[in-house]
Parts: sequence; structure tokens; C-alpha cells
Amino acid sequence: MRTEEEQVDALKRWWQENGKTLLLTLAVALALVFGWRTWQDRQAAEAANASALYQNLVQAVSLSLRGESADAQVATAEHLASTLKSDHEDSAYASLAALLMARVAVEQGQLDEALAQLEWVLSHEPADEQRIVATLRKARIMGEQGQGSEALALLDTLEPGSFEASYQELRGDLLLSDGKTTEARDAYRLAAQAAETAGVRPLLTMKLENLTAEEG
Repeated sequence: MRTEEEQVDALKRWWQENGKTLLLTLAVALALVFGWRTWQDRQAAEAANASALYQNLVQAVSLSLRGESADAQVATAEHLASTLKSDHEDSAYASLAALLMARVAVEQGQLDEALAQLEWVLSHEPADEQRIVATLRKARIMGEQGQGSEALALLDTLEPGSFEASYQELRGDLLLSDGKTTEARDAYRLAAQAAETAGVRPLLTMKLENLTAEEG
């Protein structure tokens, strides 16, 4: 059985052989823990900042659409959206900001600018819902610019999911503008069927009734 002095000597030898490694391991572990916490705190702070910017953007756009200091509010909205897209490029708020600014551009009749905003969304790997919304809006604008065939081809690449009603209604609009009344009616009917679970869509009902009446 070891004496107390032998045990102390053994402990000293073990520490000489393993102490540095143990201290290094502890230092790395602590650095990882504190680094992870710092990263989490930074992410939370960035998310909070992006959320605040987006809320201010929504307010500015809302005021501009109501005609309250419209030019100044649009300028504010453009600045906030640009900040979100540059400083929080990979966040959902940046894509939402671009979608919102596309709407503002449409309201101002700036369709090319609206398309540029939608292209920005689509080029940044958005969530499925944002991708579908951006694609539908892009197709509608293309139709308004006289690119109905291209818009329909774009829609053919899309799986609309829960946006089936909007998807089919837009197809109907594009087909109708291209003079394809029978196909447009079929698309409106599919849209009406899809809309049954989402609630009544008066404008869609009117489109379908008018087209059916015209065809006798």
C-alpha cells in the first residue's frame, strides 16, 4: 500500500505529464461554451434589429399607401428595405421587405422595379411560401407587360401548394388575355374549387360567371 508521500509524488508526476493537456482541454471547452453563447446573443440581437426595421418599413409603406406624406414615406421605406437587404440579407425579413417594395413599385406604376425586387427574393433561396408568392406576382406583372406566354410558362414550373386558388385564377387571367376562353374558364373553375376551403372569392366568382355567360 502506498504511503501518503508516494501518493503525492504520483500525483505530481501525473500532473507533470497531463496537466498542460487538461488545462488546454478546459480552456477549449470554456471557449466553445462562451463562443456559442456569444453567437446566440448576437443572432438574437440581429433578429430583433431586423424585426424592428421591418416593422418600421411596414408602417412607412402603410402611411404612403394612405397618401400621408407619400413621397417622404416611400423614401423612408426604400432606405429601410435597402438596409434590411444589405445588413440582414439571409433573413426572412429581407425577403419580406423586397416583396413589400415590389408592391409599392406596382402602386407607382414602376413594373420593372417591381420585377427587380421579386427577382431579388427569388435569387436568395426564400422559404417556399415566399418563393410561391414572388413567382405568382412576377407572372402577373409579366402578363401586364404583354408577356402572357412567358408568364404561363413560368407558372408551369411552379407547385402552388396552398396557393392553388390564386395560381389557377392567375392562369385564367393570363389565358383569357391570350384569347383562350375555354382554357381560362377551366382554370377559373379549378380556382373556385380550390377556394371553397379558403372562403369566398367574389371577384373570382364574377370572372367565372361572366365568362360562362359570354359562352352561352
